[in-house]
This record gives sequence, C-alpha cells and structure tokens, in this order.
Amino acid sequence: MTEERYAGLTQLGRPARIPSSPEEAVLDTVPAPHPGTLYLVRFTCPEFTCLCPVTGQPDFAHFVIDYVPDAKLVESKSLKLYLASFRNHADFHEACTVGIGRRLVEVLAPRWLRIAGYWYPRGGMPIDVFWQTGEPPAGLWLPDPGVPPYRGRG
Repeated sequence: MTEERYAGLTQLGRPARIPSSPEEAVLDTVPAPHPGTLYLVRFTCPEFTCLCPVTGQPDFAHFVIDYVPDAKLVESKSLKLYLASFRNHADFHEACTVGIGRRLVEVLAPRWLRIAGYWYPRGGMPIDVFWQTGEPPAGLWLPDPGVPPYRGRG
C-alpha cells in the first residue's frame, strides 16, 4: 500500500479488531478507478447478526448491498468490520437495514444505492427490509439479488 491514494486506509493490510459498536466503526474509502463510468458494485453478507432490542436474542439476516460509485468506493475490509460491529448492537430489523444504507450513502455519496435485508424468522415470521436512494440510473445493468423468498422447510 505504498500508493498515495491508499495512504488514508486505517484497516487494510494491518491487524484490526471488530469495533464494539456501529458508531465506533470506521468505513474507509478509496478513489473509484473509473469515475464517470456506469457500473454496479455488490456486496453480499449472508451471516449478519444483531440483537433484538427487547429480548436481547440474536437476529440473523442476509444482506445484499448494491451501489453505483461516484468518486469513492468502500474498502471491503472496513465494510466487513462495520457489519460485524452489529453483533452486540440491539435494534429492530428496519433500523439496522436502513441505518446501514444511510451510513454508506453518507460516507460514499454514491450515484445510487440499495440495500436488501432478508431477515430470518423470529416468532415464525421473516421480515424483509428494502431501501434505496431513488430510481437506478438509466442504462444500469441491475442483476437480481439472488435471494429467494423464505419458504421454510420443504
């Protein structure tokens, strides 16, 4: 990481612990390599965990995050650590999903972003939460998230 454009990275290439809270977590960015080009970046987090704010029981989700970069990309190790910081964080599904999307928008200022939170059942009912910044840019190839609806066993 000798290049100047990577000088500000705080976690990549060095030991880094999971932050104790999402507020403490740092989302590092790097310059987008193709400014002005329309393309999609997708991150999938199939093992997201947080805590129910009422019972303290664990909640599990599968996240799909799609965004169209403008000037910055999120550095993937910092995103992984940010998402892992939720494991002791107590909040409802909607607050976690939309909050993650808004934090990424704040840090990246992307041309477009959407987040899909596919939450595993609690009390027999799965809750899926979707949020996006607006309509996808014209001409964007937007693949299906690839997560089937919850069908239970069988």
